[in-house]
Parts: sequence; structure tokens; C-alpha cells
Amino acid sequence: AKKAMSILVVALQLQLAAAFTATPAAMFAGTASAVNNKFGAHRLPSSLQLSRGLSHKALLPFHRAASNAVHSTTMQASLPTVVVAGATGRLGTRVVSALLNPPPESKASPVAVRALVRDAARAKTKLPESGDLEIVECDLLDESAIQTACSGAEALVWCATGFSDSSERSVVDKLLGAFRQQFQPQESVDIAGMRAAADCFREGASSLGGPRVIMCSSAGVTRPVWSAEKKQKFEGCADIPIVRVNPLGVLDVKRDCEEVLRASGASYCVVRPCGLNDKWPAGRPVLTQGDMAVGRINRDDTARFLADMVFEPAAEGKSFEVFALQGYPAAADNAGQLSRFRGDTSPPLSDDALEVQYNLLQQLVPGAELAPNKLAMGQTYEQLDKGETG
Repeated sequence: AKKAMSILVVALQLQLAAAFTATPAAMFAGTASAVNNKFGAHRLPSSLQLSRGLSHKALLPFHRAASNAVHSTTMQASLPTVVVAGATGRLGTRVVSALLNPPPESKASPVAVRALVRDAARAKTKLPESGDLEIVECDLLDESAIQTACSGAEALVWCATGFSDSSERSVVDKLLGAFRQQFQPQESVDIAGMRAAADCFREGASSLGGPRVIMCSSAGVTRPVWSAEKKQKFEGCADIPIVRVNPLGVLDVKRDCEEVLRASGASYCVVRPCGLNDKWPAGRPVLTQGDMAVGRINRDDTARFLADMVFEPAAEGKSFEVFALQGYPAAADNAGQLSRFRGDTSPPLSDDALEVQYNLLQQLVPGAELAPNKLAMGQTYEQLDKGETG
């Protein structure tokens, strides 16, 4: 009966997470040496240790065997390769397309793309046809499979996650992902997969100019661990539904995933989109630090931005949030803004700086009410303005 109740609880949380898909995010404060001490020899934070009495063996019958089968068209061997993890997700497919088809004004150079997927046959129906695309079935919980898939690549764009509300995943797959994230986060794609993938990019610099690992995280991941005083002071970003509910502990897992990447020794950047919403019009990506941002950005804009970071040296070693200001054209170059940002090993922003930033950003939230803390789970800004429920 207890196991059945646990399944029902997880299923309910899964539905809550699907109803509000704003991605989670974090602002790293502290030194690289502190993180390395924390995660040295593959040690993980206590929040990631096996909990709630669920043994590792309990999930083994559901574990999908790794497949290293490669399904590809003929590729130009001379092109540098960029790996995309989570390549058939709603964001990942767009990242693949953005890398293969950069706009003429972009600083991007031609690359080959290696798309890591669960099902190669299904991926062929979703990904663009290109002689520079290689589709690889890869279990992101299998370290050796990841090492093989990342071999020889210049960079990795990480769009994978242990939780997905994709219509292509079966109920069993979704529940299994939810179980891992809730009860065994250290065995989830977010932690185990990132640890193995980042390890493949520890040595050397990317010939493409940017970081070797670009992680798509999410805005909001530091907010659950803010002090009560800080949450009250910045309630317009700390008391929004995704932070208030934190379904399946998704924000905590994303935050720990970021720390695993930072501790890996690979050159990286962490991009934290605000609420992903494909109904939101195209606009200018606005970049911030301090985890104060609340807003929206569509997946096309997010994918283009992630692809641009592969070639952006000013992004290296930095974590930042991004939302889109509709009606404004995208910046021709993000290097100027990124060069003004602090690296993750620098001291965090002062309280005064955070307050100035918060007061500005609260004027840019969607809707007319300008009170995101009044939102209920599943309610849109537009519904809030009209007094409607979600």
C-alpha cells in the first residue's frame, strides 16, 4: 500500500511539473577549490545521497540496456563535431537545427552535429536531414556509452534532463525518470549523465572558440535555498509557482547538476532560461546574473542562443539567466554583455547590486499586473491580469 501511494504521489508531482515547465537555475558563489573539495573523487552533496529507503536494485529491472548503435549519413570528416545531448527533446531538436543552419550574421563556423538520442528511428523523423548530422543511440546513464559518443568532439550542448513531459515517452518511462529524480538523484541523467559527459571534455580547449560544455539549466534553482529574509525581500522571484512547489525537487537536482559540471574541470558555461513558452514572440535575449530574472523565452530563441555560446569565448566559466524582450531584435553579438559578467569563481553580487537588479527586472515581467508572486500553479500572466484561474 505504501509503495502504491508513493507511485501515486510521484505521478501527481509529475503532472504538476508538466503543467508548469519553466526551467530551474542557479548562481554559483564560491571558489573552484571549494567545489573541487566538495565533489572530489566523485563525491556528491548529501542532498544527492540515496534516500527514502529505496535501494538501487529496486530500479534495475526497469533500466534500459545501453545501445551504442550509430545511425548516420555521410559526414564531412574535416568539420569539427558538436555533441547535443537530449537531441530529440523540444529544445534539443531546435539546437541541432540551429547548429546546422546558423544565420549569415552569426559568428558560428560550420560544424558537424552528433545527436544523442534514445531511439534512432524516431529521431530520423524529428531531426533535419543533413550530411553533417550523425544520430547516435546513447543511454545517458551508461558511462562507457557516453565516452564513446563524445569521443573526438569539440563541444557538448547539454539539453538532457531526467524529467521530461514529452508526449513521445511512455508513462513507464516518465515514472521511472520521476522515481530516479525523487529517490535516486545521484543515478539520474542530470547527475550521473552530466558527470560522465563533462569528464570527456576536461582536457584542452575547443577549436570553436567557446566553452567545451554548454549546459541548459534554468532560472530559479538557487531560490529554494535562499534565507527566509532574502525570499521575503525578493518575493517577486522567490514566491513564484515553480519555486514555491518545486515539483520532484527539480530545482535542487538542476542546482546540483550545475555544481557537478563546475567541479569537473571542463571549460563550461551555464545558461538558465526563464519560463520556456513557445507562444511567446521572438525577441531579444536579455542576460542577467544573480538569479533575479522572471519572464519568458521561446525555445527557438533559446536554441539559437545556446548554439551561439559554442563559439563565444566570453561565456566561459560563467552562469547567467536569459529571458526574451519581445519586439526587440536579437543582439548582433553577446560578447559585450558577457564580458561584463562575473566568472563563477568571483565573489557573488552584493545585496545592493541584487536589489537594483531586482527592481529593474520586476518591471519587465510579462503581463500588466507586475506581480508574479500572485500566480497560482498553472496560471498564466494573462489569466492573472483578467482575474481568471489557471
